[in-house]
Formats: sequence, structure tokens, C-alpha cells
Amino acid sequence: MTGAGPASPPLVLLLSGPNLDLLGDREPSVYGTATLADHVAAAAAEAAQLGLVVEHHQSNHEGELVELVHAARGRAAAIVVNAGALTHYSWSLHDALAAYQGVVVELHLSNPASREPWRHTSVVAPVAAGTVAGFGGLGYRLAMRAVAEILGASGVSEGSP
Repeated sequence: MTGAGPASPPLVLLLSGPNLDLLGDREPSVYGTATLADHVAAAAAEAAQLGLVVEHHQSNHEGELVELVHAARGRAAAIVVNAGALTHYSWSLHDALAAYQGVVVELHLSNPASREPWRHTSVVAPVAAGTVAGFGGLGYRLAMRAVAEILGASGVSEGSP
């Protein structure tokens, strides 16, 4: 539910983890020059075309992201999460996402599998419907398309988590 009534479009919670607030400046050879605001705007525009609405939160604090997942229960139809480095070790985020009953899509600008070995493990992947990785900013739009397809295939109606 989005809380705005029965005709409300499904809510997608877009979560951005540590250091993603530095996009545009941080390692542009890996993450590109677009800012997090640019990516969020692209995701929101794509979502709107698909009949979804996006709510975005970024935090450099693991516990805050866990709280946001908890708050999404019964409110958001899906969560798209770019957990940053938390992807590789945050069992608390894993557990929060596992307790969430909506659609979860893992998102990465780069392809963790083609980078340092410690990035090859994701503790988010086991609780996600799928992972969009390695497509740069396009990934944000692709993640929204994936959510829309999954919600449509699962028969989730507008306003239902």
C-alpha cells in the first residue's frame, strides 16, 4: 500500500547504501559521472511510465537501511536496493529483506563479479528476485522494468504490496 488510497500506484522503495551519495565524484572510471540524483530521477521517470511511484532514501548507516526495510513492510510493493559495500557482508540487511514480503531487486552500477574477489559474494542476492548489475545508470531503469514485470506477473494490483 502507498497509503494514498485504493487507486494509488504501487510504491517502489529505492534504497542506496554507503558512499553512493558520492556518485559523480567517486571513481568515475568505475561508477560514471552521473550523480545519485541523476540515477534516482531516471528511475522515477521510468517508474512513472510503468505506473509505479518511487520513494528514495540513501544512507551511509547500515541500521538506518534496515529500519527503512522494516518500515516498507505492508507499505511498499517492492524494494530496489543498491546496498554498496553492504552487499558483501550485511547479514542484518539480508535478514530485514528476507522478512519483507514484497519484491526485492538487487542493483549495482558496476558488475561486482568482474571486480575484486571480495565483491563476488552477495548476501542480498539470496533474498532478491534478481540482480541488475554492470549496466551503469541504465540499471536503474532496468530495475524498475523488472519490478513492473514481476508485479504484473504476480497479479499485484495497484495499491497492494
